[in-house]
Amino acid sequence: MEIAILILVVAVVLLYSGLESRIKRMERRNARLERKADLILDHLGIRQEEPGLERVTALLRENKKIQAIKVYREVTGADLKDAKEAVDRMDGTRG
Repeated sequence: MEIAILILVVAVVLLYSGLESRIKRMERRNARLERKADLILDHLGIRQEEPGLERVTALLRENKKIQAIKVYREVTGADLKDAKEAVDRMDGTRG
């Protein structure tokens, strides 16, 4: 009985590590595709506004970048690094 449990635990650990590896690869691929899509939109001069980001834009106009990053994270669920990069892009394109 103990051998069966041990084999089951080892199988679960191996399965989990394999899934985790696949998920990380998919996340990297998704990030590359998003960067490519952003480059295409920039090249074509198309701005994509996500719903709910009006407040972020308003905060940038008021030079409140940190608050803009916080609101961006709340609206999109992005992590801090992605939110900062997105807000930096938004700040660079505003006129």
